[in-house]
Amino acid sequence: MIAASTATAPRIADAPIQEAVARSHWLDAARPVPRIWLVAKRALDIVLSALLLVALAPLFVLIALGIKLSSPGPVLFWQTRVGKGGREFRFYKFRTMIDGAHLMHDDVSHLNELDGPAFKIADDPRVHDFGSLLRRASLDELPQLWNVLRGDMSLVGPRPALPREVADYQPHYLQRFSVLPGITGLWQVSGRANVPFRRWMAMDVWYARHWSPLLDVWILSRTVPAVIRGEGAW
Repeated sequence: MIAASTATAPRIADAPIQEAVARSHWLDAARPVPRIWLVAKRALDIVLSALLLVALAPLFVLIALGIKLSSPGPVLFWQTRVGKGGREFRFYKFRTMIDGAHLMHDDVSHLNELDGPAFKIADDPRVHDFGSLLRRASLDELPQLWNVLRGDMSLVGPRPALPREVADYQPHYLQRFSVLPGITGLWQVSGRANVPFRRWMAMDVWYARHWSPLLDVWILSRTVPAVIRGEGAW
């Protein structure tokens, strides 16, 4: 577990997130990696995301129809998330909640089942019936293949965070922003929402400091079994 003193550290919320991340000495702790590793990671991201977007196009159509039949509103949902270096980007998912669910956040905030600044409800009343199925199978995450192709994300990396969550981070958690966020990662194959927040952050920081192509392949190999088990997928 990485420890840090926060007694004199400025709150992340005291400055714009990208500025706070950029000036954080914790990013300097990220070890240098061979350039060929970075090239290989990006090449794998481009090739696999492009192939999957084409191969899964019929499934995308079926999911879109299911969402439209289950709940009025758009097929896709997007949020601002925080990526590498604190840069914010538009993050896509299939919409699993009723349209306008974000306006009900305060009404359901007391139902939050996660510790720390993260927010998650196992049986969220805002989730429509088809959306619940998509979540259990992690199919709502598929549009993020577009984020990977664009370079906002990688196939493997820490889960992209919401700005409001980052505002309450301990400063040493900012190490997770030294790498691209990912669709899958250590947290995602280790129980997801069942993992306590501090353990989740420790996993992300460890990945950011130790990632390698071999580690990415290992995580990818565990992703499908994790999705099938559905542990923490809510």
